[in-house]
Amino acid sequence: MRVWFDGTMDRGTPALIGWLGLASLALITVVTGLAALFAAEETGKSGGWAAVLWDSLMRTLDPGTMGGDGGGPVFLGLMLVVTVGGIFIVSSLIGVLTTGLNDAITNLRKGRSPVITQGHIVVLGWSDQVFTVVAELAAANRSSRRTSVVILADRDKIDMEDQLRARVGDTGRTRVVCRSGSPLKRADLDLVSLDTARAVMVLSPADDDPDIDVIKVLLLLNNRPWPAVRPHVVAAVQESANVAAARLAAGRHALVVDADDIAVRMVVQSHRQSGLSTVCTDLLDFAGNEIYLRAEPSLAGRSYGDILGAFEAGAPIGLRRADGAIAVNPPMDTVLTGTDEVILVAEDDLLIELAATPPRVDADAIVLVPDSKQAPDRTLMVGWNSRAERALDLLDRFAEPGSALDVAAPREPQEALAVERSNLTVGFKRCQPTSRRDLESLDLGGYQHIIVLSDDTAAPDHADDRTLVTLLHLRDIEVNLGEPYSIVTEMNDDSNREVAQVTKADDFVVSARLISLLMTQLAENRHLYDVFADLFEASGAEIHLKPAADYVQPGAEVTFATVVESARRRGESAIGYRTRREADQPPAYGVVLNPRRSQPVCLDVADSIVVISTD
Repeated sequence: MRVWFDGTMDRGTPALIGWLGLASLALITVVTGLAALFAAEETGKSGGWAAVLWDSLMRTLDPGTMGGDGGGPVFLGLMLVVTVGGIFIVSSLIGVLTTGLNDAITNLRKGRSPVITQGHIVVLGWSDQVFTVVAELAAANRSSRRTSVVILADRDKIDMEDQLRARVGDTGRTRVVCRSGSPLKRADLDLVSLDTARAVMVLSPADDDPDIDVIKVLLLLNNRPWPAVRPHVVAAVQESANVAAARLAAGRHALVVDADDIAVRMVVQSHRQSGLSTVCTDLLDFAGNEIYLRAEPSLAGRSYGDILGAFEAGAPIGLRRADGAIAVNPPMDTVLTGTDEVILVAEDDLLIELAATPPRVDADAIVLVPDSKQAPDRTLMVGWNSRAERALDLLDRFAEPGSALDVAAPREPQEALAVERSNLTVGFKRCQPTSRRDLESLDLGGYQHIIVLSDDTAAPDHADDRTLVTLLHLRDIEVNLGEPYSIVTEMNDDSNREVAQVTKADDFVVSARLISLLMTQLAENRHLYDVFADLFEASGAEIHLKPAADYVQPGAEVTFATVVESARRRGESAIGYRTRREADQPPAYGVVLNPRRSQPVCLDVADSIVVISTD
C-alpha cells in the first residue's frame, strides 16, 4: 500500500489535488458524524447533519465563518477541528496549485510541449544555416495568410528564440516555434507534429562529423509510421562520399543535396566566369528571381526555340514533360505538347507575361561567329582545405590542354600533387596565405586567375578574417604590379561578403548560404529538385557567364530579345547579363536576370551574358 501511495504521489499536481480532496472529504465526513452523535442538540438547531456538513465545508474554505458559532463545548471543539484542518488543507492546495502552475510554465519555456498545427515546415537541427532558412521561408510566405516554421534542436528554447530575433528579426506572417529536443530521438520528433507537416528540413549540425547525425535522422524519418500523405524531406550532406548512404537511409520520399559537390563546382566555375555565385543566389533566394513551372497551353505545338522569344517577362530555361521528366535547355526543335510545363525564371509567377507581338530583334547586331577562344592559362590556388583536391580534379576537366596551376599553402599536399592529370600541370609553392612577403614572392603577375580557399581547420569567423587579409594583400599587389588577375574566394559567412567588397574580388562563393537557399527552395517545391540537379551536375546543362561580345556587337543598343535570339542560334537559353562597371555594387553586383524582352541594353566587351548551356 505504501508503494502504491508513493506511486500516486509521483504523478504530479493532479494526484496531489486528488489526495487533498479526499482528505477534505474525510475530515468533513468524520466531523459531521461526530457532531451528529455527540452534539445532537446543536446539530438539530443548525438544520440537521446535512446543514452541518455544508457548514463544515465552508469552514474548511473560509476559517472566518467560525466567528459566529454557538453551542456547547463539544460542538465548538468539532468546528474548531474542521476549521484548523481546513487551514492546512487549503494552504496545501494553494501550494500545490502554485507549484503545478510554475512547473507548467517552466515546461512551456523549456519547449517540451507538443506542437498542434498543420501545413507547417519542420526544421530539424541547429546551425548557422537556420537563420538563412527561417529568413527565406518568411520571405517566401510573406503573401500567405498564416504559416508556421517549427524548429526542433537540442538547445535551450529561450536561447534559440533570442538568437532568431537578433539574427532574423521580424518574420511577418510566418510564426516561428522552437522546441527543445534531439532530432536523433524518436520520442522528441513527436513534439513537432511531423504527420501534419508539409515539408521537413534536416540541417547539418556544427560538429566534426555532421553527416553521421544527418543520416541517423533520415533513418528515423524513413522508418516512421507515416500517414497516407507524408511530407517530403530535404537534407544536405557535407561530404560527397556520404551521399549514397544518405539517400539509402532517406528512401524515395527524401531529397538529399550534395553540399560538397555544389561548393566545389561553384568555386571552380566562378574562377573563369566571375559572378556565377551571384546568379545562383538570385535564382535561389526569394527576394529576386526564382524558377517556376508554368503550363502554357497556348504554346502547344511550338518548338522550344520559338518559346524562347514568346515571353515578354519570364525567361524559359527548359520543359517539364507530362511524365515528370525534366529537360533543361533541350534541343531547340523540341516540341511543347499540351500537357507539358515551361520552366521559367521570373520574379513571381503572377508577373510572367506572354508577348502580345514578337519583340523586335536587331539582326544586324548579332555576332554570327564568336571571336573568343579558350587558351591555356595559369591559375594560383592560395590555401588548402578538404575540398581542394576535388577542385583540382574539376579544374583539370574544364582547363584547356597545357594549362598550369600552382598551389600556395603552408604544407605540400603530396598525394594530391602526385596524381597525373590530362590538361593541368600542378605545382607547389610554400606560402603563408596571410603573409605579404610570401605572396609577393609568388610572382603574381604571371597568373590570370587566383582562387583563395577558406581554412577549414579554423573557426568560420576566424577563417573569414584570414581570407580578408589575404584578399587585401592580393589586390594591393595587383595595383602595384599593374597586371590584372581575377580573384575568386570562399567565404563562410555572407555578412562578411559586404565587408570584403573593399578588396574588389571578382566573386565570393558562400557555399553554406547557397546550400541553405537551395534546401529552402526544395522545401517549398520539391518538383524543382530535378531542375537544380541538372543545373548543378556536370552531365547536364549549366549556368554560364560568357562574353557579351560573342553574342551582340559591343556598344550597340539592342533589345534583350536580340540577345535571346543570338543565344538561341547557339543552342543556348539566355536569361540575363552582367555589367562589369557595376560588378562591385551590392546587392546585385551587376547581375540582371530576366529583363523584359523589349528592354534596350548596351553591352560592352567586359560584360557577360548569362546563359543555360551544355558547354
